[in-house]
Amino acid sequence: MSDIQTFKERACSKIDAIAQDLVEASHTIHENPELNYEEFIASELLVRLANDHGLSTDRNAYGCETGFVGETGTGSTVCVMSEYDALPAIGHGCGHNIIATAGLGAAIGLSVVAGDAGGRLRYLGTPAEEGGGGKLVMARNGALNGVDIAMMVHSADADLTSIDAIALQQLLVEYGGEAAHAAAAPEKGKNALDAAVLGYMAVAALRQHILPTERVHGIFVRGGSKPNIVPHDAATEWYVRSDTMSSLSELKPRVLAALEAGAHACGCSVRHQWDANPYADMVTNNNLAALYISSAASLGRTVVVPGSNGHRVVGSTDMGNISHLVPSIHPMIASAPPGTAIHTTAFEKASRSPQADQAIIDGAKAMAMTAIDYWTSPEQQSAISAEFSRTNASKDVL
Repeated sequence: MSDIQTFKERACSKIDAIAQDLVEASHTIHENPELNYEEFIASELLVRLANDHGLSTDRNAYGCETGFVGETGTGSTVCVMSEYDALPAIGHGCGHNIIATAGLGAAIGLSVVAGDAGGRLRYLGTPAEEGGGGKLVMARNGALNGVDIAMMVHSADADLTSIDAIALQQLLVEYGGEAAHAAAAPEKGKNALDAAVLGYMAVAALRQHILPTERVHGIFVRGGSKPNIVPHDAATEWYVRSDTMSSLSELKPRVLAALEAGAHACGCSVRHQWDANPYADMVTNNNLAALYISSAASLGRTVVVPGSNGHRVVGSTDMGNISHLVPSIHPMIASAPPGTAIHTTAFEKASRSPQADQAIIDGAKAMAMTAIDYWTSPEQQSAISAEFSRTNASKDVL
């Protein structure tokens, strides 16, 4: 038996030995959904389990109170990431409880072989993926210093090499008007809600004339207090998405102009704020993805390129930014029945199921074996690095 196969068997045996802990942790995180930067239960649990199983890990890492880091070994550095924040109203409708514990399992499995395999492991807990940009904050504070490759797995309804992650920036638009009695003196008012509604409709008209791959979607977050008072204050929140950071920069002023038009029409003031953590498009390193495909195949999973079987999962993630900084993969692992869309109550329910539990173990093993293949093959290291250089990925993503 080769050393490589021995390393893989040792890592996978460790993952099997802690499988029950991983599944129970997933269920606990699922039962206690926490929003951006409030993931105290999840981060404390993941750190405790990592330490209990021999991987020294600390919270409050790289500028994030609910972020954490654990390291072991020497040599080329593989970074395995966990996400664990949830969504408002639908909790873990994106299955971050699965992402969290698959990453934990991979890290613990790799920690028992890293030294012998000639590699270094960095295990990162990255909070606030759902709009908070935790990975960006941590990367700005040095979380990727010395990292050679990065990886995570994301729950989905299919096994895919990657999410179709496009660039994203959030936008808050606030409208100011003048309050008045809506029956006694409406002529004295300036209706901020009308301004917001007209801005919303202007974006709806704009959608006909943007690229088919672009997305603009928003909600009303403020719109008045009582029907008989002309609203003096209103606000809308938007996600603006495009294929790349470059094309996003061209779309943003068009969206903003549409939203500001409503204010001009109603004689209202308007101010806006673009979120400081825009998400970049995902650049999958195909050589690294090939190692993951092979590893997953040994577990009975067939991982395909998005679109090759007619299936895609479109979204945005701060892992996209990471992929512009170091060679990265973000494979999707089937944890729900086919056709179950992420960010739904159906997916939230499926994220605590026998299929989801199996995805945790398989995802952990597939990442661990991928890392071992990387550590033990100078040829693969060179090929992955050369591919990354050829992609001309932007460094200006932080």
